[in-house]
Amino acid sequence: MGGNKDQGDGRRKVTITAIAREAGVSVPTVSRVVNGRSDVAPDTRARVEELLRSYGYRRRTVAPGDRAALLDLVFNDLDSPWAVEIIRGVEEVAHAAGVGTVVSAIHDRAGAARQWMKNLRARASDGVILVTSALEPVLHKELHRLGVPLVVIDPAGSPALDAPTIGATNWAGGMAATEHLLELGHRRIGLIAGPPRLLCSRARLDGYRAALESAGIPVEDELIAPGDFYHESGFTGCETLMALAEPPTAVFAASDQMALGAIEALRRKGLRVPQDVSVVGFDDLPEMRWAAPPLTTVRQPLADMGKMAARTVLRQAQGDEIDSPRLELATELIVRASTAPPAAR
Repeated sequence: MGGNKDQGDGRRKVTITAIAREAGVSVPTVSRVVNGRSDVAPDTRARVEELLRSYGYRRRTVAPGDRAALLDLVFNDLDSPWAVEIIRGVEEVAHAAGVGTVVSAIHDRAGAARQWMKNLRARASDGVILVTSALEPVLHKELHRLGVPLVVIDPAGSPALDAPTIGATNWAGGMAATEHLLELGHRRIGLIAGPPRLLCSRARLDGYRAALESAGIPVEDELIAPGDFYHESGFTGCETLMALAEPPTAVFAASDQMALGAIEALRRKGLRVPQDVSVVGFDDLPEMRWAAPPLTTVRQPLADMGKMAARTVLRQAQGDEIDSPRLELATELIVRASTAPPAAR
């Protein structure tokens, strides 16, 4: 088997991927044999066991009944309340399963992802949940080689074909937010968009465009300001929109944090929300009901996304095959006090 390293005792270090290839079975089937599962045909089990013995495969040692002893939850950064919601969901499922969770942030720093991979190998993690980030192809291949299950929440760029992804109905959410403003009578609606590298950002933008086009309203590039999901970009994006010769009467911010930044920018200009300008966010973080004014927003089930990701990666760790590579949980428009019909001008 090519690519397997010497273990130091004359035997080569082998992966379950290589075992599966030689045995002519799937990786989950080998994983079931390794984990002592009963749902494997006797002849298949015998063939796989013989290969495991011949290559000296070293099973990970975990407590009895504790298959997935440790999960890695990896963010690009942790400087956002929505990260807390995802952690809460993952931890709830992991705790119920008796599984530990290691939370990391790689911050796009040079070498940070490779150091994380080195640490992951050392602690023999049983599964990885990657949030709004992208692994270098070589690191993704290394996870696959090690047989470590991977699930991605809100992937950056095109997700790997062999990694299940968990997200929300971002396109529908973007459309619902914009349609709400249209129904109130707004016709000049600004958008503070999220990072274009993220699929969820692009989907929210596309939903905004679709709602305007369905209403027969041209999409104007000057009404779309760039953002990064954080407070400051919402502030500066709103400043840019309100400096237009004909500013919008409503602003859809593609995250709650940016919506709060937009409201602060409007306040500093002496404009009232919603009497002068309506504002809609996206996320429905717990504190948005206490914002001033309480924020109309699109709820995405962040904690539920974390729960689903944890359940999925634990199923993979137990050798189960995942039927749906892409799961999207429903969004919901939550109407509060930050939106109203446009003021007469």
